[in-house]
Amino acid sequence: MEKGQLLEILIMAGQLILGLSILVGLHEWGHMAAAKMFGMRVEKFFIGFPPKIFGIQRGETEYGIGAIPLGGFVKISGMIDESMDTEAMNKEPQPWEFRSKPAWQRLIVMLGGIIVNVVVGVFIFIVIAYKDGEKILLKDEVNKYGIVAGELAKQIGLQTGDKITKVNGKPFSDFRDVISSDVFLGSNSSYTVSRNGKEVNIDIPNNFIEKLSDPEEKGKFIQPIMPFKVGELVADMPASDAGLKVGDKIVAIDAKPIQFYHEFQDEVPKHKGQEIDLGIERDGKPSNIKVKVSNEGTVGLRPESLLAFTTINYTLNEAIQEGTKEAFGVVYNNIKGFGKIFRREVSASKALSGPIGIARMFGGEWDWQNFWRLTGLLSMVLAFMNALPIPALDGGHAIILSYEIISGRKPSDAFLENAQKVGMVLLLGLMAFAIFNDFWKIIF
Repeated sequence: MEKGQLLEILIMAGQLILGLSILVGLHEWGHMAAAKMFGMRVEKFFIGFPPKIFGIQRGETEYGIGAIPLGGFVKISGMIDESMDTEAMNKEPQPWEFRSKPAWQRLIVMLGGIIVNVVVGVFIFIVIAYKDGEKILLKDEVNKYGIVAGELAKQIGLQTGDKITKVNGKPFSDFRDVISSDVFLGSNSSYTVSRNGKEVNIDIPNNFIEKLSDPEEKGKFIQPIMPFKVGELVADMPASDAGLKVGDKIVAIDAKPIQFYHEFQDEVPKHKGQEIDLGIERDGKPSNIKVKVSNEGTVGLRPESLLAFTTINYTLNEAIQEGTKEAFGVVYNNIKGFGKIFRREVSASKALSGPIGIARMFGGEWDWQNFWRLTGLLSMVLAFMNALPIPALDGGHAIILSYEIISGRKPSDAFLENAQKVGMVLLLGLMAFAIFNDFWKIIF
């Protein structure tokens, strides 16, 4: 493994651990805050699972960090949870215990984590919308030169140079509509393209989302054809070492004219380990620079598009609306995704991702905007997953407590213990499947 690859893996892991630690910590804080509000005793608040790395006692609660960073927990006195402390449950209920409180208070405690995750997710999306606005590529710019069709796009019949005129039979406004969840999570989706003066309809298979489950593949599906200049240089890579500068416009490789970035991407890997002659324009003047391509077929530059992006700046009120819409759109997309699994349009093994898959979504570069956007997305996903009516999850507890409130009958401790055991087996099985599935995707 090369040094650069190791650094990318460490950055991916670091972003995943930081993002999950923030979200899990806030989720468990939601449970703890609600419990303390109703006078329940919280024995432990941990980010990460045992073995314990660090712990400090403050009042009745021990706050700590566990060695396994992909989770966390709070231990509330008198509650049957993953600790399965049944010995304590055999004693007489105490006033400060979870089981001694009214069902409606216990329900609020169980929903506390979900509520906090929803609030955090919505808040993150609102802040991003207000602070950064949104850069979009309008239809006319998308079709200025047409699209670059990646391998997956070619599989469904798209070609480089196609100009997309309709999405699902309707005109579209900007590039977001072309790659939206409505296209990939919907049924019987299609593109209408203009090709050599003719209109061609391209059907998108209902299971196509399986092939886009890899973040790298999704990014290579289709992109607008773009003229470019050098936007960023990677330190200690051939382009930087050869004297290429940010702002240079590459117009030729070994005297072969280059206008668009996909042409540059196609040509450079053909010269692995060889020296190429880059024709450039710098400050309007032509020049040539010799660059040796790495053995991996790269030179270490990132492009800056010369297409005209439109920036939308939101007022605070608009940002609240846009951020809230985007946050709950994550939940809606998850529901549509599960619908595809249940209809057997996609397989669970292709659709579900574990820690490795999520880390790959963050990517090997530390981009704070991308980090917070994905953290906001994960916050909404965490809320949605915890709301599922599975024993051992918050949603499972909420269903049982709702039954108690409606019927006036409290389930027996034996039933709660068995439900918790069944839920834990399901969750551990799902976690093992997700992790194994991540490795399977990487290997095969």
